[in-house]
Amino acid sequence: MKNLTGKKILLIICGGISAYKSLELIRLFKKQGSEIKTILTKSAKEFVTPLSVASLTQEKVYDDLFNAENEAEMDHISLSRWADLILVAPATANTISKLSVGSSDDLASTVILASDKDVFLVPAMNVRMWEHPSTRENLNKLRSFGYRVIGPEIGDMACGEFGEGKMTEPKSIIEEINIYFNSVTNNNKFKALITAGPTNEYIDPVRFITNKSSGKQGYALANAFAKKGFQTTLISGPTNLPIGENINLIKVETAQEMLQATKKNLPADVAIFSAAVADFKVKEIKSEKIKKNENLNLELEKNIDILNYVSKHNSLRPKLVIGFAAETNEIETNAKKKLVEKNCDWVVANDVSNKSIGFDSDFNEVSIFYKDDEIKDEKLSLKQKSAISEEIVDRVIQQLN
Repeated sequence: MKNLTGKKILLIICGGISAYKSLELIRLFKKQGSEIKTILTKSAKEFVTPLSVASLTQEKVYDDLFNAENEAEMDHISLSRWADLILVAPATANTISKLSVGSSDDLASTVILASDKDVFLVPAMNVRMWEHPSTRENLNKLRSFGYRVIGPEIGDMACGEFGEGKMTEPKSIIEEINIYFNSVTNNNKFKALITAGPTNEYIDPVRFITNKSSGKQGYALANAFAKKGFQTTLISGPTNLPIGENINLIKVETAQEMLQATKKNLPADVAIFSAAVADFKVKEIKSEKIKKNENLNLELEKNIDILNYVSKHNSLRPKLVIGFAAETNEIETNAKKKLVEKNCDWVVANDVSNKSIGFDSDFNEVSIFYKDDEIKDEKLSLKQKSAISEEIVDRVIQQLN
């Protein structure tokens, strides 16, 4: 399992009888050459001791959010940044519940909330707890946030009952994590280019035409591609959103600047044009600020269509070109029209008339329309934009491979 060599794993051990398996998990990671740090929840220390964990990891064991020494080092931030991946094993029903509502009342939950890395949950609990509707609902919610779940298995439990809820064996967990890193390594050969946010088209030195795009979906896409191992470039219009350090971020303001930056950063394997480029610009930009008492007569002209330019440019066109369509009516009709007219491979469409999703929201619901008739059009149900992005990137990987 060469993909685990040198990887930094943050293992969070929660309180349950299956916590003893975490010791074998640590041993297997170390055997594969992984670096591993651990957080023990308060209840986990009732099942495994910090001393036994430290002796296996040869690292400090973290357990207290409100420790002066720990917080002097800002552990809840530094640990989340250090890790390549966060693994919660075992993940108890209580921990799953806390994470589903964004609780951060201990070091473990605070680190996860502060992290921009993939989080794997390995559930372990009594069969009745596993089958309870609240547990299923909480897990579905976490999946919609982008969390990954390994297991559980069906078998005999420590309580004497039989059923689903048994923690997946350490060897199988290791294999799942190895597959994950193998995918990330393979994807490193791919280049992704994403455009995001609005553009500003100036009227005079202080006024401009723009739109309501926040850039959140495009930024989420860039983060998802980078996490999957792609060499990722994000060309962004005016926003104040944070972005991962391993993303090549290029800030622009106008459509013309975005076009030039796009051309400069091609070729790429996949390009996603999620930016809401202003459709029109002022034909003549005033060199001085227009005064209130002046007669204002703006003559507009069509702006450059970046998606159309790239998708029909043979030497620049990526292998996979994906357009976004923000629509207020006839979503399918307009998206399929764009698919053909702009020579896209896919069009991702959403209904921006619904103010709870789309523009400036953290949530989205989209439909994907494919040029290839052999691929069935599909709808991605309402979830966080980060989770929507993960699903889109998974489909891109499948297509490129």
